Amino acid sequence: MHRNRVKLSFWGRLDLIPEDLRERMERVSDITKNYSRQYVNLAIAYGGRQEILDASRRLATDLKKGKIQEDKIDESLFRKYLWTNGFKDPDLIVRTGGDKRLSNFLPFQSVYSEIVFLDKFWPELEKEDFSRAVRDFEGRERRFGR
Repeated sequence: MHRNRVKLSFWGRLDLIPEDLRERMERVSDITKNYSRQYVNLAIAYGGRQEILDASRRLATDLKKGKIQEDKIDESLFRKYLWTNGFKDPDLIVRTGGDKRLSNFLPFQSVYSEIVFLDKFWPELEKEDFSRAVRDFEGRERRFGR
């Protein structure tokens, strides 16, 4: 992590994680917070619908308290309430295990992501599998809904 300047982040319902483990996760995140060469984001106890519901509740609370104005609510503001706030939407999602669905993974953020489906499970992946997925991605024309 240090040699490659990798920033490590955790997303999800971290309150469900045992406190001692959560404290270690927070320490690692804090130690790597200023790294920006590469990013590793681990979704722990993550559910996309739950993320959207939690964001909506926090936004509604701020609206009720007068911290935000209703006419200022737009996509940009809503993103600030998501667990993934501050991170770019994924350009590429590699789905392993042979399933052809996202399974509640980043439903808000993945709308323009390119997806590569692999039949192998995560522990079976080899460097060539990942390289093939990246080459597939590089050959695609990104239209972003146009």
